[in-house]
Order: sequence, then C-alpha cells, then structure tokens
Amino acid sequence: MRANCWYGKKDVRVENVPDPEILNPRDAIVKVTSTAICGSDLHLYDGFVPAMEKGDILGHEFMGEVVDVGDAVSNLKVGDRIVVPFPIACGSCFFCQQELYSVCENSNPNAWMAEKMWGHSPAGIFGYSHLTGGYAGGQAEYVRVPFADVGHLKVPDGLSDEQVLFLSDILPTGYMAAENCEIKPGSTVAVWGCGPVGQFAIQSAYLLGAERVIAIDRFPERLRMAHEKSNAIALNYEEVDIAEALKDMTGGRGPDACIDAVGMEAHGMGIMGAYDRVKQAMAAQTDRPVALRQVLLSCRNGGVVSIAGVYGGFLDKIPFGAVMNRSLTIRTGQTHVHRYMHPLLERIRKGEFDPSFVITHRMALDDAPLAYDMFRDKQDECIKVVLKP
Repeated sequence: MRANCWYGKKDVRVENVPDPEILNPRDAIVKVTSTAICGSDLHLYDGFVPAMEKGDILGHEFMGEVVDVGDAVSNLKVGDRIVVPFPIACGSCFFCQQELYSVCENSNPNAWMAEKMWGHSPAGIFGYSHLTGGYAGGQAEYVRVPFADVGHLKVPDGLSDEQVLFLSDILPTGYMAAENCEIKPGSTVAVWGCGPVGQFAIQSAYLLGAERVIAIDRFPERLRMAHEKSNAIALNYEEVDIAEALKDMTGGRGPDACIDAVGMEAHGMGIMGAYDRVKQAMAAQTDRPVALRQVLLSCRNGGVVSIAGVYGGFLDKIPFGAVMNRSLTIRTGQTHVHRYMHPLLERIRKGEFDPSFVITHRMALDDAPLAYDMFRDKQDECIKVVLKP
C-alpha cells in the first residue's frame, strides 16, 4: 500500500509499505477514504517531538471502510463505514470507565518511555511517535485499528466524509476546549489561534452560551474565517497589543475564559519571541510557549484557562505566579474523543455544526509532502488539507 512516512525534519515521503494485518482479535483493518493533516502533525514535521523513527507512518485523523475484523470484534462487519478517534482506548480500564479515554492504561505499549518524559503514560495515539505507542497512522491506504470494538463511530447513511471526518480529532478537541471553560450566559471567551481547532472552539463556545468570542491570530484568512463563519471578534496580534485590547473590551477585567489553541510552536514577537526561538534551536527548551504566557496573563481573576494546543515537554518563563495569586483554573488534556463523537454527530445531523467549512485544500495522498509544506508555510491561504488515498 501507499503511505506517508516520516524520515526526519521536513522530510516526509509517500512510499510503498506492507499492508497492515490483524495482530490481535480486537483489531480491524480499515481502508482509508479520507485523512487529514493536523496542526499537531507539524510538530513531527518540524522535528520537535522525540522518539520518531525513520519510516513511521503519519496521521491520526482518518476514516474509512472496514475490510477485515478480528474474531473478538462483534460490533463491526466488513463494509461498515467508520470514523476512528485518534487516541486508542481499551474501553475497560480505570480511566476508560471514567471516560478519560486519552489516558487509557492499556493502549500504549511504550508506557515506560512516556513515563520517563511525563511521569505517567497517556494512551496510545495513531501516527504520533513511539512515546505514544509507535502505531502506524492513517495517512495511508489502509490502517490497523486496535481495540476496534470500542474505537469507532459508525457513519449514518447520507453523511459525507467531509461532514464527519473531523469527529476523529479536531471537532471534539475544539468542543472540549470550550466545554472546559465553564461558560455561563454572558461570558466573554478569548481564543488564541484560529487554525481548525480554534475555529471549532469558537463555534463551540457560542453553542455553549458565550456572549462574545474574541479570535486572536496574525493570518488574515484565518481571522476572516473566524469572523465570517463564526461571528468572532477578530484581533491581529501584529497590529494591536493583545493584552491592552482585551482589557479595553472587558472593562479592564479580562476575558472570563481563555483558550490556547496554539501550542508548542507559537510565533512570538519582540525579545521573548527571539528568546524562545534561540532556546528551542539550542534544545534548551522543547516548546515555544508564547501564547500560553499571554493566556495566563490576560485571563480575568478567577477565570478559566483551557489549553487545547499540544505541548511536548519543558517550558520556560511561565508566569505561574499569576495562576496561584489570581485564582486561575487550568484545564487541559489530550481530547477524550470517544466521549464526544456521538453527541457531536447529533449536532452535525441537526445542522448545528458543518465542520467541512475549515477545509481549504483537497489533495491526493501522493501529494502529502507538498501538502505538508503548504500547510506549514500557510501558502495559498491553506487552513486545512484533506488527503484522498
């Protein structure tokens, strides 16, 4: 089969690789019909996530048709059309029973490796380094799905791939980011980062009762999308002082909740931006937490900070005194996708969400290297790429 493989920093190649096989009775094999490049894939592409190996198959946003099932999978059959969540969950461990699927105890065979980095291991993740299991990803013609009896959503007739594909990751991620904000009627929510997760966080915040959502980015096409598609108030951080603008818009108090939908590769300006880039280049820190610093300092006293952006390791110059002294609540985590797939599917069926609006480019799987460059460098106003094997 053809698959998009990682070979190093800014080096991905679509190659012929062996077809996946059933290895466990709870496996399924899925023929991929649509797969996407996620913003967090760029962290792999840019070389900021450890424990990648040459030839690893990328991709954790995918869906397709079941072509084989293991003997223990009784709720799937050949021909079923399914969306697969990016975290791999067993469905029966302590954390899965609490619907904390992204920290499943049984799905990361390299838990020892993650424990050295993070203290405890999260769940396994498709196509996202050997820290999270070394599983082959879904930017391929076929993929093996472990724990397939719990890790799938059957797609109802009448819904296109593009309507449901993002239930695999970014729609639940944006929704969970907004849900974590504890939004009340009249709330003002600020969202840093207007990529696809930020776009869905904006729409979710309004659905959950926010009165105003403020979208912060520097790319005009992203800010335009946030305003035109979701009615957000757009702020370009290259044109205004974000801290002062947010104070002016909230009577000096600050937003009730702030969402960091940027993560470890935030673009910084001025001295701190240069500081982060130098330290990251020297491997003196793993992440550039520019957006996170702004979020912590901008949120109102007693407010909620929701972190949806991916962070990998060790951050410098975090104003944690602001968290303690101003009674901030921080809520974060890899998304517990399984928890949200069915409720969000119902919202899609009711017309409350049409996730396809974020797609700007549709390309063949063989064009993945070009697509990664385009997405990373924001060429041709690229916001979201869907690949077709």
